[in-house]
Amino acid sequence: MSFAAPPPLPPFLETELPFERGTYRLEEGAWAGRRLHFIDHGPRDAPAVLMLHGNPTWSFLWRRVIAALPEYRCLAPDLIGLGLSDKPRRLAEHRVEAHGEALEEWLGALGITSAALMVQDWGGPIGTYLGATHLAATGSERFTALVIANTSVLLPERPRGTAFHRFARFPGISDLVFRGFGFPQNILHRIQGDPASIRGPVARAYRWPLRRWRDRAAPLALARMVPSAPDHPSVPALRRGETWARAFGGPIALVWGTRDPILGRALKWHERAFPQAAVTRTEAGHFLQEEVPEELAEALRRGT
Repeated sequence: MSFAAPPPLPPFLETELPFERGTYRLEEGAWAGRRLHFIDHGPRDAPAVLMLHGNPTWSFLWRRVIAALPEYRCLAPDLIGLGLSDKPRRLAEHRVEAHGEALEEWLGALGITSAALMVQDWGGPIGTYLGATHLAATGSERFTALVIANTSVLLPERPRGTAFHRFARFPGISDLVFRGFGFPQNILHRIQGDPASIRGPVARAYRWPLRRWRDRAAPLALARMVPSAPDHPSVPALRRGETWARAFGGPIALVWGTRDPILGRALKWHERAFPQAAVTRTEAGHFLQEEVPEELAEALRRGT
């Protein structure tokens, strides 16, 4: 199997990510040959938890949650195109299915047959799609619990996306802003409950993997992956993931940053869809891992 040492970190990040890391070279699917970087930290015989980030972050986002869960084996990959994973330059390469297939292969190579699933932003629909495809392929559930945090695993009847996503669909100007000016990774603090939570070295850590303009395809591609109409290419995969999530029989927790201007209001939809879920409301923003890591860790503990 194609595991290798992880890429080195710059000195300012070495102390921020004191975790076991690795790289896996994909062997199958649309991204065969691409390298996926990941954190795999904690006792190998401990209960596993898969932590999936979204746009435009990377496994760095989960570091404070990982530190709060020493009794778990914490698996936090960088989605292809982001973090320290390889970065395809063609927008069309980014599809829900491609991300799901890459993660399925990587988890299989690690021998992970059972894990809790913790998701945020695009990690939500990618993670639920992963749950659906694994169940369909094997007849068994891989995931034992589900922690949903400032994402949407539900698809509106008439999908449009937010103003952010609608802007991303304008050709030319969106390419200039996303690729040329490093949007949105340069302004993450603006969607936080406490803007100071992403400042200084933390803000630099989010910018660092996308410091070169040629590596900035994924933030725009993932923004365009959000459906703009019922016939959008992402819709079938998102519907499949939603169906799996609604039928999921394990423990579910909703941990929300209500000061998130993008998905803060999505909590009410998820409460209706998952009335059995334990709900934790916080004053955090979109990247609540930076503001309330202990709340996320405790929600996982309660459900596993």
